[in-house]
Amino acid sequence: MKEFIRSEAQTETAVLVALITRTQDERKTNEYLDELAFLAETAGARTVKRFTQRLDQPLVATYVGKGKLDEIRRYIEEEEEADREVGMVIFDDELSAKQLRNIERELKVKILDRTSLILDIFAMRAQTANAKTQVELAQYKYMLPRLQRLWTHLERQGGGAGAGGGKGSVGLRGPGETQLEMDRRIILNRMALLKQRLADIDRQKATQRKNRGRLIRVALVGYTNVGKSTLINLLAKSDVFAENKLFATLDTTVRKVIIGNLPFLLSDTVGFIRKIPTDLVDSFKSTLDEVREADLLLHVVDLSHPDFEEQIDVVNRTLADLGCAEKPVIIVFNKIDAYTWTEKAEDDLTPTTKENISLEELQRTWMAKMGDGCIFISARQRENIEALKDLLYRRVRELHVQKYPYNDFLFDTYEEA
Repeated sequence: MKEFIRSEAQTETAVLVALITRTQDERKTNEYLDELAFLAETAGARTVKRFTQRLDQPLVATYVGKGKLDEIRRYIEEEEEADREVGMVIFDDELSAKQLRNIERELKVKILDRTSLILDIFAMRAQTANAKTQVELAQYKYMLPRLQRLWTHLERQGGGAGAGGGKGSVGLRGPGETQLEMDRRIILNRMALLKQRLADIDRQKATQRKNRGRLIRVALVGYTNVGKSTLINLLAKSDVFAENKLFATLDTTVRKVIIGNLPFLLSDTVGFIRKIPTDLVDSFKSTLDEVREADLLLHVVDLSHPDFEEQIDVVNRTLADLGCAEKPVIIVFNKIDAYTWTEKAEDDLTPTTKENISLEELQRTWMAKMGDGCIFISARQRENIEALKDLLYRRVRELHVQKYPYNDFLFDTYEEA
């Protein structure tokens, strides 16, 4: 069987492909391609070229049109002639088995889609047995309907005929099962084993959560690479791995935080992303249980990202899928030190765009809409962190008094040496 989990990534060159459709204009497609390039970089690949095509919807057989596929093939051949080999072509949407097979036959290089690239990054980032099990299950779920592409030895395994001149050979007269059917059965058995392991992990995690005492639980959620791990390191004085790459954190990390006289538990969870595979969300159920069990969510947002409002919508939709849409939320707008805007000239009569909105205007707008349900900080530069702690203290204390009215866990205020 194919070995999935890997610990090292080799640098390869990649070509990116995306569509401009009725529901996805050119600006949005370019933003998606920027994110896809960041995903490729995280996986260890270097992007050398981008291709886009205008279509109402992806073609069933080849995703893009035949002319665009010929253009990509010619580019790959030209690069090979110039001793600049293109290692892979990455498509921004999930491809079907038929599309993968047809595109691979035409381009004759490795073909990846957005889902397989994310799974590859998860496999590279997985460190604990829990994360590795969840990633492997998601990989098998993705692989199962695409088995035809992975195997070429699909002849039957020695099927039967006796002495009458059938195709069976001596010692190889098996049940006549194809290699594809055997591989499917092996994978299904493996998936059943992995699901059982995850069920055992779920029970262990549930026991751990029960033993955490009568403390309010706060979960950091948000889009990937918005600074959640940096923030938990700052609040909990811990050393959670943080890096300027996507999905630096896969395993949930729980730390005890004390603000003033108030202790609570703060957990760092896996980041969300646009077009996240459903199988991945299902496989990471035990990790995302920390979000379901939380009393308060800290939704961290990268304010410096040009499309941060869409990222907020992606996270909100994912939270709704997890059944967490009604939980109390504080939106933490991070990276205010990296926020940039362009001031319009006085004689410029064109409509104001989001690129023309200053940080002060954004703060007034969001605070008018959410009151004390949002705050603007820079975790890296430690700007406005004390205000965040004050807000956290007030909200967590309210929840603590409501949930544990007779609990005397709150201790006298003390000053650290």
